[in-house]
Amino acid sequence: MALDKATPTSHSYFSQRLRLHYLDWGNEEAPPLLLVHGNQDHCRNWDWVAQDMRDDYHIVAPDFRGHGDSEWVRGSSYMISEYVYDLAQLIHQRELAPLNIIAHSLGGVVALRYAGIYPEHINKLVVIEGWGNWPMEAYSKPAHERMRDWIEQTRKIAGRIPKRYPTVEDAYQRMQDANKHLREDQARHLTIHGSDQNEDGTFSWKFDNYTHVLAPFDMTGEQAAALLKRIDAPVLLVSGKESWTGKGGDEYAALFPNARHIGFDQAGHWVQHDQLEKFLSTVREFFNE
Repeated sequence: MALDKATPTSHSYFSQRLRLHYLDWGNEEAPPLLLVHGNQDHCRNWDWVAQDMRDDYHIVAPDFRGHGDSEWVRGSSYMISEYVYDLAQLIHQRELAPLNIIAHSLGGVVALRYAGIYPEHINKLVVIEGWGNWPMEAYSKPAHERMRDWIEQTRKIAGRIPKRYPTVEDAYQRMQDANKHLREDQARHLTIHGSDQNEDGTFSWKFDNYTHVLAPFDMTGEQAAALLKRIDAPVLLVSGKESWTGKGGDEYAALFPNARHIGFDQAGHWVQHDQLEKFLSTVREFFNE
């Protein structure tokens, strides 16, 4: 599916004094649909999905803090709780609830947390590879080990210089190498919207390097599972059979009151790119049930 010339409008909202960015695809009289991207991605990842579904839904696609065209944090970790707050603020400020959500990877983790906190706000929820891979085992370590790991990770990232690509073509090639399923037009579109040109003429990805650092504290696995049990809305878990994440989808679905899992052949972590037409058909069928 090629993108047409119609474009969304770009907006800002505030969360914990950060200016965060989102796209609005119009059609405000239609039911709201929130599209939530993954770690080190950006809201333009959803352009193909939004283009296909915008006639039936009022689509809003945010950039998380530290991603895309949203501000980076200063002097604070990127924590799941902060991402949840950002999502809650956007839904509250735009009065989107009750709503449907499609979320990928980190976005899926965040959307599930939000849905467990506010189950009454969710009509239906699609989560692409947003479970299982989150390293809950890291939070089972003693507090001193977690803090030591966090300090050392943060110190290392402070000295890490963002990768600079000589040309946008080099950045595109990196994007293409990362996912062999991407069509050329997809890879170029994601590269153009996911990179900035530096003062010296080189190109770097928009996301903040500090998003690589795992915050030292989070919910335990038991606490996170308790949130899932509060989600009584229908949940569709989606995974790519070639992915290194998203394993155990059937077992994970059993944790919810009303969830099921589907795996896609010839798809990796980015199912919404790798099998776009099949993904859209599956989601539409789920939403129309």
